[in-house]
Amino acid sequence: MTIAQTRGGGAAATRRAITNTLKGSAGNLIEWYDLYVYAAFSAYFATYFFNAKDPVQAQIDAYLTFALTFLMRPVGSWFFGRYADRRGRRAALTLSVSLMGVGSLLVAVLPGLAQIGVWSTVLLYLSRLLQGFSVGGEYGTAATYMSEVATAKRRGFFSSFQYVTLVGGQVLALLTLVILQNVLSDADLKGWGWRIPFLIGAVASLIVLWLRRTMDETISKEQVAAAKGGEFEAIQPGTLKLLFTKHWKPFVIVVFLTMGGTCAFYLYTTYILSFMNNVSHIPKTQTSVINFWALFVYMILHPLFGLLSDKIGRKAQLIVFGVLGAIFTWPIMSTLAGVKDPFIAFLLMLAALMIVINYTSISAIVKAELFPASVRALGVGLGYAIANSLFGGTVPFIGEWLSSAGHKEWLFTYVTVTILVSLVVYVFFLPNKQKETHLDEDLTPVDPVGAPADDDGRSGARIR
Repeated sequence: MTIAQTRGGGAAATRRAITNTLKGSAGNLIEWYDLYVYAAFSAYFATYFFNAKDPVQAQIDAYLTFALTFLMRPVGSWFFGRYADRRGRRAALTLSVSLMGVGSLLVAVLPGLAQIGVWSTVLLYLSRLLQGFSVGGEYGTAATYMSEVATAKRRGFFSSFQYVTLVGGQVLALLTLVILQNVLSDADLKGWGWRIPFLIGAVASLIVLWLRRTMDETISKEQVAAAKGGEFEAIQPGTLKLLFTKHWKPFVIVVFLTMGGTCAFYLYTTYILSFMNNVSHIPKTQTSVINFWALFVYMILHPLFGLLSDKIGRKAQLIVFGVLGAIFTWPIMSTLAGVKDPFIAFLLMLAALMIVINYTSISAIVKAELFPASVRALGVGLGYAIANSLFGGTVPFIGEWLSSAGHKEWLFTYVTVTILVSLVVYVFFLPNKQKETHLDEDLTPVDPVGAPADDDGRSGARIR
């Protein structure tokens, strides 16, 4: 049975979609766990790798390193997007999680500034650049894969697991933080306990590597043949030439529709932890619990919002995010700045996330529907990575810098403006709910690489 046959509907199609979605999203979970573990534990190891005499500057340097990982995302998205469109989604996803495991293991065993001097900081940079490279490839390829294996009438639902596992990675990182904060002393966490979550990430990547070897492939034999030349030599899928000559308009749309969503996402899921600690002055042990439960609720609601998009359309949901995000970003964050009560802080964070979920729950499928199979992984991944590198990934660093300079409110304005720009894209440049997208066109018929052809001998999706 081919992917094209199972995407049509029925019990067999649903079972196959569930199996492939779980395999595809497992690596996404671990990739993003590794990313967020760095942010969550940075307060404990910042002085180990950076300026031990100035904890505030060390924290800023740690966040700068976090931001630097986003510089590698476009490179990773280009490499893995091209690889996935030419060699297969499975091969690209397997390679990306392998590289992530290497980067995580490196941090876990790395000596500090006191042991090897500046080389400690340099090697930390290298490990995070490798992580940025791998996660850059993970997002676009995983988003593409989960959109392609979903059943036709439930694409919003199945592809929402892209952010279920993305947020799940952060929830898992926070759970690890909460457990270690309750098991180890603050001194032990700063001394050696922060290494544990990175070791967990390295081991988990091996498990995911084994799972992903049994995933179904979704690109056709024709597409692989086109990438190798021969009969299809003129069609070169997965290339920047194809993307920028034939599909540059959806690529630009992806960059700007992502801008506001990624800034809001990193504001409310990553930087907010430091904001509660340093601005609201809520103790670290309490902010970890607040973040964990708010993100847990946010995570489990994604499939419901994905299912909603299958009913009302993706555009309407994005507009809801854009309008509410532009109106409430400033009030929520300015109120949070003066809150001392952990429960009120939890409610404010959850309210913000209930706005952002209208973007994150359908982010993957909206982008995947804009591109044909021949350039989908590259278009989705590279567009998303550029927006993240320029906007979302810099939010924690910009926020920490502005807060230390006494201008924390400027960050609220910055995020609000990016949301307004994206709202313009949602309203004027996204198509209305339509009966057929590129994903529907790709159903004519697809023969997964390595699977038997259909009974009539045809194989593969059309290459556009």
